[in-house]
Amino acid sequence: MPNSSDSSGGNYAIARIDLPGAGTHGWQVRLQRRGIKYGKFFADRGHGQPERALQAAIEWRDDLLTKITDRARICERSLRNRSGVVGVSKITVVTANGNAYHFWQATWSPTPGQRRCVKFSIKRYGDREAFQLAVEARTNGINP
Repeated sequence: MPNSSDSSGGNYAIARIDLPGAGTHGWQVRLQRRGIKYGKFFADRGHGQPERALQAAIEWRDDLLTKITDRARICERSLRNRSGVVGVSKITVVTANGNAYHFWQATWSPTPGQRRCVKFSIKRYGDREAFQLAVEARTNGINP
């Protein structure tokens, strides 16, 4: 039986449900995007066996992900964006001793459910170069 706790692989957003007292055995798909919750239960009994129920859950989840992945969000700049580049932002990290460190950060999603992030120190590279490095990292991350 595949490991249902593996959130980075084939069973992302799928959990095994076994409640012998209630006679419930199957796979639950649960996702949330932009505040909207999606879910469906795939009973072993309805699919003949646990492996078939899991396969049906994976297919439903994959189909759902293709429908709810919002490409416009990746391409359009938010009104909150101050850098002028989608996925690039200026951040400040304050340590426990009160020291503040400033960075330009690039973020992107290589595949649904994954998030990548890289920071470039303004102290080390200067504001312009750190910004340019973040822009390049973001571009290379979404167009590998």
